[in-house]
Amino acid sequence: MDLKIETKLSYQLAAPADLLLQVEVARMAGQEVRHDALYTTPVEDFRRIPADAALGTRAWMRAEGLLELTYEADVTITRPDPDLGSLIGAAPRTLTGEATPFLMPSRYCPSDEFQAFVAAEFEGLGGGPLIAALRDWIEEKFSYVSGSSGPDTSARDTFVQRQGVCRDYAHVMIALARAGGVPARMASVYAPHVDPPDFHAVAEVWLSDAWHLVDATGMAKPSETAVMGVGRDAADVSFLTVFGSAELYFQKVSCLIES
Repeated sequence: MDLKIETKLSYQLAAPADLLLQVEVARMAGQEVRHDALYTTPVEDFRRIPADAALGTRAWMRAEGLLELTYEADVTITRPDPDLGSLIGAAPRTLTGEATPFLMPSRYCPSDEFQAFVAAEFEGLGGGPLIAALRDWIEEKFSYVSGSSGPDTSARDTFVQRQGVCRDYAHVMIALARAGGVPARMASVYAPHVDPPDFHAVAEVWLSDAWHLVDATGMAKPSETAVMGVGRDAADVSFLTVFGSAELYFQKVSCLIES
């Protein structure tokens, strides 16, 4: 699957500010970046650093006034769509150092609060069958409603409200998976069928000794998804973090399947 990606961002910064950007597609197994380029209006101290889990990169910079950013990429996705129900979970004591941190509660995913619910609602399920059941349950019970949540909305809030956007679906998926003993993290991605077109958030779960993408919104297939980065929850994978004040002028995200 070949994807053509274009992101355009425009901000006004009233005073000099440091910014941390994460919009570039990661070079990793399952996806090949054939070409990409990042363009900005003049900035200071631009440099890239490894992102969380050494997956992808972030870019530091300092800017003032009008900041315009454009990212373009041509990406080939080679990962298949997994049969989640056939994947095997692992006992916590056998987890690798890579997976272990993602079994713990985090800022937006208080998984310890959902253990009783998962044990009762999905009794007898574990590993891949549990993840498949959780994904289907969230997709059925929740409504995708733009503007229904904010930057402080947690998995707990979304679970009660039964509505949200992609990051909220991902947070609930991650919290419930962890509550069921499956390490889970958030992945920031590009995908062609996201409506409205935007940066997209999905979950990644550790099954059969590997990470697998899971989108409870049903909008993104792993075989059509380009990953930018991963983290414990949305706090770790923001596409732009501003250490100061910035006003958004314009944002456009495009991810198209190349014919």
